[in-house]
Amino acid sequence: MSEPLLALENVNSYYGESHILKSVSLHVGEGETVALLGRNGAGKTTTLKSIVGWVQPQSGSVTFAGEELAGKEMMEIARKGIALVPEERRIFTNLTVAENLRIAQVTARKPGWSLDRVYERFPRLRERLANKGDEISGGEKQMLAIARALVQHTRVLLLDEPTEGLAPLIVREVEAVIREIKAAGMTILLVEQNLYSALGVADRCYILDQGEVVYAGVPDDLRGNEDVMRRYLHV
Repeated sequence: MSEPLLALENVNSYYGESHILKSVSLHVGEGETVALLGRNGAGKTTTLKSIVGWVQPQSGSVTFAGEELAGKEMMEIARKGIALVPEERRIFTNLTVAENLRIAQVTARKPGWSLDRVYERFPRLRERLANKGDEISGGEKQMLAIARALVQHTRVLLLDEPTEGLAPLIVREVEAVIREIKAAGMTILLVEQNLYSALGVADRCYILDQGEVVYAGVPDDLRGNEDVMRRYLHV
């Protein structure tokens, strides 16, 4: 097996005195889509924050292309090509779609996708270029948040609950977007509460429970493991 592009080894992270991640180990190969599953409060978002430096692990290793990230500042990690699209999306709601994309493009340390390529993958955004961020739908906000990451130099895309709060039809649109950027070669670590959405796009998956990895496997195996799904995912 080749060296993973992104790897966590025995990562322990805390919020104050609360021990959130307990010796978490996982890896993501280049071009893979890996889903991180678990109930609310299991530590999924903290895992993403520990990768990008929002939370500094107290012990363990986070490596990207073989380079240690733990202890580095957020901006330094971002410049290496790791982009987090948080659950809140964090677009500029008072700016137009076009302005949101241009700001992301001009502030990038290295160029990523061209705007033409973004519009090809996100035709809905091309239709909404003149609309402000607070005038577009939840699904379009999610597409815009992902597109903002792609116009920058992104090698690993971390998605935190991309279908949260979206209607089923829009969920399918977001899933299609994830499949398209995956097909374009993007490496993705996906945190998702919607089990069937996650399993539909992932190559592999991990389950977190109370801050520990309790399962690792491929979607087909997890679908066939009713005990694991019932115990850790309430399915």
